[in-house]
Amino acid sequence: MKHTLSVLVENQPGVLTRVCGLFARRGYNIESLAVGETHDPSISCITIVAGGEDLVIEQVVKQLDKLIDVIEIRDISETEYVDRELMLLKVRAEASRRGEIMQIVDIFRARIVDIGQDTLIIECTGDDGKTQAIEKSLKPFGIVELVRTGKIAMVRGLKYGDGRE
Repeated sequence: MKHTLSVLVENQPGVLTRVCGLFARRGYNIESLAVGETHDPSISCITIVAGGEDLVIEQVVKQLDKLIDVIEIRDISETEYVDRELMLLKVRAEASRRGEIMQIVDIFRARIVDIGQDTLIIECTGDDGKTQAIEKSLKPFGIVELVRTGKIAMVRGLKYGDGRE
């Protein structure tokens, strides 16, 4: 099962290395990782998506919680949350096919952010389903390059990941 972890940490050098090192030492791959400051510049939020058995992820969460720079860690996988990811795609786009590509971009509410002589760079923001769908739709035109951020996520409402208000 995939787990989405939201980790609040002190915004200090080396914190990300220690957090990622915990996964690496146990041989677990992090599928997605995003980190950035919160509304408080002294605190960062790390969103981690990792696959693994519930018991093993629970163990990793407990060990992460022991790290001195970790303020709070929540496995939000079982709660209602909103998630987003940013993807940039560079697509082959001869002049004769640009209209078709632009229609697909509009359908997905994405944006063309750069126009080259033979390519377009498209920005798409959404959940995993949306980013996969636009990628699949643009594949026949020829994807030259694709990069994506890690998932960021936020629990809906005022509840914490464990159901507390």
